[in-house]
Amino acid sequence: MRVDIGNALDTVVTPGVSADALDRLDSRVAEAHDRIARGMADDAFGYASLNLPETTDAAAIEAAVAEVDATAVLTVGIGGSALGALTLSRALGEHNHYVLDNVDPEYTRDLLDSLDLSRLAVNVVSRSGTTAETLANFLVVQEAMESAGVDWTERTVVTTGEAGPLRELAAEHDLPALDVPEGVPGRFSALSAVGLVPAAILGHDIEAVLAGAREARDSLSGSLLDCPAYGYGAVAYALDQRGANVSAFMPYAEALEPFAEWYAQLWAESLGKDGQGQTPARALGATDQHSQLQLYRAGRHDKLVTLIRPRERADVAIPETGVEGLSYLSGATLGDLLDAEFEATEASLAAAGQPNVRVEVERVDAHGIGDLLFSFEAACILVGELMGVETFTQPAVEWGKKAARGLLGGGEFAEAEAVAAKERLVIE
Repeated sequence: MRVDIGNALDTVVTPGVSADALDRLDSRVAEAHDRIARGMADDAFGYASLNLPETTDAAAIEAAVAEVDATAVLTVGIGGSALGALTLSRALGEHNHYVLDNVDPEYTRDLLDSLDLSRLAVNVVSRSGTTAETLANFLVVQEAMESAGVDWTERTVVTTGEAGPLRELAAEHDLPALDVPEGVPGRFSALSAVGLVPAAILGHDIEAVLAGAREARDSLSGSLLDCPAYGYGAVAYALDQRGANVSAFMPYAEALEPFAEWYAQLWAESLGKDGQGQTPARALGATDQHSQLQLYRAGRHDKLVTLIRPRERADVAIPETGVEGLSYLSGATLGDLLDAEFEATEASLAAAGQPNVRVEVERVDAHGIGDLLFSFEAACILVGELMGVETFTQPAVEWGKKAARGLLGGGEFAEAEAVAAKERLVIE
């Protein structure tokens, strides 16, 4: 991964970071890196995430799913139990990977009706094995398969913790079962079986994903100027401190659109603590140049826009046309046009004094997505260290889970009582 922070400097944009401020921040990055390195060495909770490129066994994952014969995969999970897997498969060019990560009944019904269940692998993921949304959807999928005369036990892979209902189900039916890694929060687990199983079932090179992540891991150093991941994280932190409290993430590749969604969870759930944290916003280049860019360029100076693209990609030539006014497209390609859109957006933001950072990866493939996933995890962990928050917890999320479970009769939770106390002012 390569990062260009030139359009985040105070000589170009407002808010911006001065060269002196970067020098001062670099010493704090060195101290944070030492803490991160110690956490990795101790395999401490959360920091163990950064060891996954070394500790994840690609061969073991491939062996576990070797007997699963499928042309499509349905992941049943939520949050980190689904987003990383979808991000990986789309970056690998895979479009036969579907996700049930919500409990919208109409969507669930329509998706199951559209799939050939006899050729479908079901990948169910839950650390606890008790996640309400995941288990509810899994029960619906089981029933749909049984109704279609399909033996779900021959087509299901489980990824879960050491104990719990899913682990017991896997043992009872002799299902392939893989482990959610210990000490790794879900949103940081893409580089484990949690994220890699669908790609493995569909025949992709998951070892190449881990190799890309290992290369990024090897680039970690104590200076933001020597490490792309830390360079990005440090500048994001510095701009946040200066009022850029929104992080707009804009990939210029359709295959990276799910990566923006993965980033949004990573950034929001990890850093939204103690009244702090940038609010992530998702956009897609060049599509959202015709919508959101109006705000990013002419709105408040409270945003960091991250523009991300591959340096190499397959291309499509634009056909010659006799239409007057379109001759400038002759001899060009769609890739040329997309790169021009990227660079024009970057320049337009800078011209308006709006902070932006360029992120480039060699190409969107197994190696590239491994690099990106690891690098942004490391960037996020660095920002958490600089902010002084508990990066790896999510107490606000747990509050909502307890409230919902209480409403469904799953136990006595004080959080559920707050629902009845809602203030109402209804307008009909």
